[in-house]
Amino acid sequence: MEGSAPRLVLFPVRLHEFARDKFAGSGRLNVGADSVQRGVEGLAYLLTESSKLMISETDFQDSIHVLGFSDELNKVLLQLYLDNRKEIRSILGELAPKLPSYHSLEWRLDVQLASRSLRQQIKPAVTIKLHLNQNEEQTAQVLQTDPSTLLHLIQQLEQALGEMKTNHCRRIVRNMK
Repeated sequence: MEGSAPRLVLFPVRLHEFARDKFAGSGRLNVGADSVQRGVEGLAYLLTESSKLMISETDFQDSIHVLGFSDELNKVLLQLYLDNRKEIRSILGELAPKLPSYHSLEWRLDVQLASRSLRQQIKPAVTIKLHLNQNEEQTAQVLQTDPSTLLHLIQQLEQALGEMKTNHCRRIVRNMK
C-alpha cells in the first residue's frame, strides 16, 4: 500500500505531461494554467472512474463523445484510457481498505427468569461472538441484543439480499467487476 500512494500522486503529473506534450503547453491553447490544471484533474477523474467501472471501449467512446471533442482527440483519449486502465485499477485495488472477513460465529440464548425485585420476569438476550480474520489475525467481537432486534436485523439483511437479485443491482455489480 505504501508504494501505491506515490504512483497515484504521479498519475495527474503524467497526465499533465501528456497534455503538455500533446498540446505544447497552455500558451499554445491560449488558456491559463488554472484551466489546464482543471482539465488535467477532469481527465484524471474520467480515467479513474472509467477504470474503476472497467467500461468497454465502446462505452468509453460513447461517454467522451457527449463531451463534444473532435474525433482525433476522442481517439487520443481512448488510447490513453486503454494504455492506463490496468495500472489505474491496480493502484485503486492497493488503496482499497482491507476489510475483515468472516471466520466463525458462536451464539447463545440467555434468559433471566427472575430477580430480587421481580419474581415473574422473563428477559431474553441473545449473545453473539463473531470471529473475524483481519490482516492474517483473528479477532472476536461480542454482541448482545434482544430477540426482537435480532429479528428486525434478520429481516433487513434478507431484504438487502432480495434487492441484490434485482436487475438494477446485478447491472451495478457486473460493472464493478
